[in-house]
Amino acid sequence: MESPHLPAEKNVTFKFPVSTSSLDFIRALARHPRCGLVISHLDGSSLSRQVLLEVGLHLGPRLDSLALPGSSVTEASLLGLLPHLTGLRMLDLQGLDSLFMSGAFLSREEQRRQVQNALRNLEELDLSDLRYLSDLSFNRLTSCTPRLRSLSLAGCHIAFEFDPYRGCPVGFGSSALVSLRNLLSLLQKQASTLHSLDLSRTSITPESLRSIAQVPGLRLEDLSLRGCKELTDYSMEILCKQQNGLRTLDLRACTELTSRTVLAVATELKELRSLSLSQDWKITDKGLAELMTLPCLRSLDLSECLHVSGADLGKGLSSPQPRAQLETLSLRNCTYIRDTVMFSLTQLLGCNLRELDLTSCVCLTDLSVRAIATYLPALVVLRLGWCKEISDWGLLGMVEPTKDCEPRDKEEDKGPSFTRTFGNMGFFQPPSLPFQERPRLVTEEDLGAFKEHQEGASLLALRGLQELDLSACSKLTDTSITQVLRFPDLQHLSLSMLPEISDDSLVSVAYHCRSLTSLALSHCPQISDQGMARALPLLHRLQHLFLACCDAVTNETLSIISLHCDRLRTLDVSMCKDITVHQVDLLQSRLPFLEKVQCRFANGADFTMVL
Repeated sequence: MESPHLPAEKNVTFKFPVSTSSLDFIRALARHPRCGLVISHLDGSSLSRQVLLEVGLHLGPRLDSLALPGSSVTEASLLGLLPHLTGLRMLDLQGLDSLFMSGAFLSREEQRRQVQNALRNLEELDLSDLRYLSDLSFNRLTSCTPRLRSLSLAGCHIAFEFDPYRGCPVGFGSSALVSLRNLLSLLQKQASTLHSLDLSRTSITPESLRSIAQVPGLRLEDLSLRGCKELTDYSMEILCKQQNGLRTLDLRACTELTSRTVLAVATELKELRSLSLSQDWKITDKGLAELMTLPCLRSLDLSECLHVSGADLGKGLSSPQPRAQLETLSLRNCTYIRDTVMFSLTQLLGCNLRELDLTSCVCLTDLSVRAIATYLPALVVLRLGWCKEISDWGLLGMVEPTKDCEPRDKEEDKGPSFTRTFGNMGFFQPPSLPFQERPRLVTEEDLGAFKEHQEGASLLALRGLQELDLSACSKLTDTSITQVLRFPDLQHLSLSMLPEISDDSLVSVAYHCRSLTSLALSHCPQISDQGMARALPLLHRLQHLFLACCDAVTNETLSIISLHCDRLRTLDVSMCKDITVHQVDLLQSRLPFLEKVQCRFANGADFTMVL
C-alpha cells in the first residue's frame, strides 16, 4: 500500500482493507488536515482493534467521514474510537449487525455522554440494512446526533404499524424493531435540520408515508423510497403537496404507482432537480410532457418503464414556457423508443445533456447514433449496449447506400434527403432501414470519404466522452472501432460481445484512449495474446479488465498484465480455457492492488478469488 501524496488542503476519502500495511498508511495520513476513511473487513481480531486505535490516535478530530463496509466490528472497538472523532460529519454503520445484535449498544450513560460530545456536529448517519436495530438502540444513538441533515434507514426492519381509527401510530415502540412512532419522534425533534431521508426497501405503508410527510416543520429536500412496493398514488399526492420543496425523489421499483404520481410531481414539485421512476411498470407517457415543464429538473431516470415511448418527452421539451434542462437521461430497456423520437429528443436536449443511457433500446438504428453525434456535443457518458441494429455506418456518421433511402414515389414529399456526412440538419422524419437485409460492409472507398470529413455525425464529434458502452452491438467491426474510438479522456469502455472485432481494434483503442481505467472485452473471440502484448503497455491507468470467454487469451496475457498493469484491481478471465489457476496465483503475488479475480471454469476450475 502506497503512502498518500496529495495536496495538504485536499479533503480525500481513502479506501482500504484491514492489513498490517494499513497501520503505516494511517500514520502517513496524519499530515493531512482533513480526510475520510472507508475501512473494510474489520472484525474482533487484535489487528482490527489496532487499526481503529491508530485511526483515533493519528487522525482523531481531523477525520471527516468514516465507513466500515463488510465488517463485524465489536461494540467495544467502535465505542473506543468514536470519542476521538470530534470533527466527524458522516458515519456509515451500514449492515453492522454485530453492533446491535445484543440490544445493549450505548446502554451505559457514560458511553453515551462521550459519544454525544464527539458526534454533536454529525450531519450524515447511515443505518441501512440493520436487521437488529431496536427502538432503544435507535434512540440512544440518535440522541447523540442532534443536528442530522441526512438519515438512511434503507433496508431496515421498521414496524410501520398504524391505527386507522385513531389516525396515529400504534404502540409505544418495540424492543426488537424501530417503530414508526419513534421515527416520527426523531423527525419532529430534528425537523429544522433534517433534509434528507432514505426509507428504501422498507415496508412503509401509504398511511405511514402521509404521517411522515405531515410532520410539522419538516422540509425534506431529498427523499428515497426505492422498492417501497405498498405505496399508492394517493399517498404520493399527499407527499408532493406537503413536501413541495423536494429536490431529489427516488421512486424506483415502486410498482403500484401510475402516471397519477407523475402528474402530482409535475404539479407540486417546482424545485425538483432529480427524479427516478425506474421499474415503475405502470408508468406511461401520460404526464411526462408536464414533467418537462419543471424548470429545475436536471436528471430523469425512466429505465425499465416498459410502456414509455418518449413521444411526450419531446412534446414537453418543445413547449415555449420554461422547461427542463436535462443533463442526465436514462431510457434503458424502454423498448418502444424509436429513431423518430430520438431525433426530436436529441435536438431538443442539445448542449445540456451530459449522460445518455439507451441500453437495450433494441429498435434504435444508425440514424439515432448520427443524431446523437450531431446534436449532443457535451455528452460525457453514452451507453448503447444491446442496440443490435447499430453498425459501422452509424459510428462513422455515414449513410449506408441502399435503394430504400430513395423516395419510392417521386411525387411524394419525403422531407429532407440524407447526405453522406449528415451534419447540421433541421427537424425531419428519418426513413426506416430494413432490418432484415444484410447491411453492406464499409469499403476502402467509403473510408476515404469518411476521412475527408472526419467528424460530421460520427462519434468523433463527442470529444469529451468519458464512458462508452457498445456491448453486444454485434454488427460493429474493426472498420469503425479503429477509426472512431479516439477519446483521450475516455475512462470506461465496454466492447464485450463484439465477435467481429480483432486485435486491431484493441491496439487502436489503447493508442488513442490512454486514460482508460476500465476495459471490457468479454466474449470477443478474436482478441488474443498478441493484441494484449501491444495494447497493455499503453494503458498505464487500467484498474479493471474483463476478458471472460476470450478463447484466444492464454497464460501469456497474465504475464503481460503482471508486467504492465500494476494498478489493476479487478480481473475477469472466467471460461478462458488456456488460463491456469497456478498462473492466477502468481499474478496475485505480483500485483499489490489486485482485489478480485474472477476465473470460473478457467482451465476447468470453478472459483472466484477475493484477495
